[in-house]
Amino acid sequence: MIALRRLAALSLLPLSLALGACGTETGSGSVDVPDRAELERRAASIGSAPELIYVTEADGYALARQSVGVYGGDGFSAAYFSREQGATFMLTVDRGEAGCDQPATAPDAGEGTCEADGDLYYRAGPSQHVYERGADGHVVRVSSDRGGTDRETLREAAEAAHRADDAELHAVLPPLSETPAPIERGDLPEHGDAAPQDPPGVSG
Repeated sequence: MIALRRLAALSLLPLSLALGACGTETGSGSVDVPDRAELERRAASIGSAPELIYVTEADGYALARQSVGVYGGDGFSAAYFSREQGATFMLTVDRGEAGCDQPATAPDAGEGTCEADGDLYYRAGPSQHVYERGADGHVVRVSSDRGGTDRETLREAAEAAHRADDAELHAVLPPLSETPAPIERGDLPEHGDAAPQDPPGVSG
């Protein structure tokens, strides 16, 4: 599943972040934001609905741009990394409802506890913990390994999470030039619909 693969990939982020970083500011420090139509095309290129793209902040953590991607059907996910702490948390947004009566999504979080914490819900499993809150028919979740980002930081990030404005969409979404091109099949006939062609001499 996409969600589980993204959570498993968090351990690879410190190395990838050490290799380079991306920026969106011009030399003067200002940001040139494209029009809304381009931003929506960029959101569509990764499979996410623009209204489900959120950003957040937490003291000492920064967005890992290479982690940005779709979550579930048309949701959104992104990782935030603290170089100082050596810890990462994942922000995900998906359609649905928040609450302890709803199924847990993080691995093993459903095996532990769930409690209300103000307008948020906190789930804790043997190895993962998650803060979540409902927002206009979708759920915002901030999750981490229990030994990574602490509970207070997860709460801070969950409370600060908000729908990205145009400037934030521009900063978060990959350029259209980075969208992978469709893979061309060399074994398909040039005209009409048919099964892939076997290479000569394959059949008995």
